[in-house]
Amino acid sequence: MTRNIADIRRDYEGGRLDETQLPDRPMPLFDEWLALALDAEGEDANAMTLATVDSQGFPHARVVLLKGADDQGLKFFSNYHSHKGSELANVPQAALVFWWPSLARQIRVEGSVEQVSEQESDAYFASRPRASQLGAWVATQSVVIPGRQWLEERENRFEQAYEGQDIPRPVHWGGYRLVPEMIEFWQGQPSRLHDRIRFERRDDHWHRFRLAP
Repeated sequence: MTRNIADIRRDYEGGRLDETQLPDRPMPLFDEWLALALDAEGEDANAMTLATVDSQGFPHARVVLLKGADDQGLKFFSNYHSHKGSELANVPQAALVFWWPSLARQIRVEGSVEQVSEQESDAYFASRPRASQLGAWVATQSVVIPGRQWLEERENRFEQAYEGQDIPRPVHWGGYRLVPEMIEFWQGQPSRLHDRIRFERRDDHWHRFRLAP
């Protein structure tokens, strides 16, 4: 590497977060920011870092895709037998981070995680492209495999097995919902004097705070 990453800097700039103009609940603001991010960042706007903890207390993080958001929580889909699935089965709490560089905005979310209903998982699976549906059958996510050829051969076998018919959802694949207990909005500002507004849920009521940058 020829460039010194310690010298890389960016002076952030964005609209101010004014508490007097903010809603009492976080999801209306989340929806507003996500809509703007979809315009600014395109198809990557729903990418989010999911952080989980294993049974020994070690953290693990990866990028997944948001597939739904409402007052009930934030929804994503995965293989229940994957590493993240095993971690969530043992410790059903997680954190999410959205980062939209063109807007100098970040959202952090923390809360408990639950599986969505089978009906919700079935409906989303049915909406996926056929190739993605086949991919859910090919292999258990995160397991060690002998090579790329093994993956392609299994894909061909499942493609032949389901030729001319609908592909059912595997029982080991479905949705999760993170039920937020904390949502924090970060808006970059010049001189590192960033705006940070945190919502915390206590006794089914949301409380709002401003945090130091």
